[in-house]
Amino acid sequence: MKKIILAFITAMSLVSAHAAGGEGIAWDKAPNKTNDMAALQNGAKIFVNYCLNCHSAAYMRYNRLKDIGLTEQQIKDNLLFATDKVGDTMKSSIDPKQAKEWFGGLPPDLTVIARSRAGHGGSGADYLYTLLRTYYRDETKPTGWNNLAYPNIGMPNPLWELQGERTPVYKTMVNHGHDTQVFTGWTQSKPGSLSPLEYDQAVGDLVSYLQWMGEPAQNTRVRVGVWVLIFLSIFSLVAWRLNAAYWRDIK
Repeated sequence: MKKIILAFITAMSLVSAHAAGGEGIAWDKAPNKTNDMAALQNGAKIFVNYCLNCHSAAYMRYNRLKDIGLTEQQIKDNLLFATDKVGDTMKSSIDPKQAKEWFGGLPPDLTVIARSRAGHGGSGADYLYTLLRTYYRDETKPTGWNNLAYPNIGMPNPLWELQGERTPVYKTMVNHGHDTQVFTGWTQSKPGSLSPLEYDQAVGDLVSYLQWMGEPAQNTRVRVGVWVLIFLSIFSLVAWRLNAAYWRDIK
């Protein structure tokens, strides 16, 4: 329990920096695919290939991926890059000293990152979905990248090979007598390996996996909850009829 609390605090430290840095833009609605096994499997693959190099998910074991339909052999063949044991936790191999030199600190654990951020009327999944789709090139930054959802972000775009490079487009509007730059869209300056639609789908898969990873039992909990409510509804009906029959005999 202490380790889970520490992971939650670490994740919160990432997003609190965003709150201090500015409001950013309104968040887009993330697709909810936590019941889609194919999407979760693809999200796990993207996570291991593009996120696990720097970020850990130290409270998630590889063999738990069997819950999303993967066999132990598939996990060994396709996802075990940082360890050789399927029962190990998802720990990154980045050197803490190098991480501090490159990013100013050790990248936070992502086990519960999707549960730790909410605001702008959206969920943590909405935040992550928007964040991973609003990177743009900014040569004034040390990493060469910036982000509309998290201005002055210290992390470069981890999925730039898939997305390519984009430039935000702004329109000047007059607001209370002052010129204001309003974001209106994107121009693609360099294509990625995926089309914009394919990239959005891939990010949706990744975010859904992060949601699932934060609480692997959530779908089971929801299903059990539905059956409990159905049982209570039926029991209430039976109890009501029994009560009516009992008092009818007494009268």
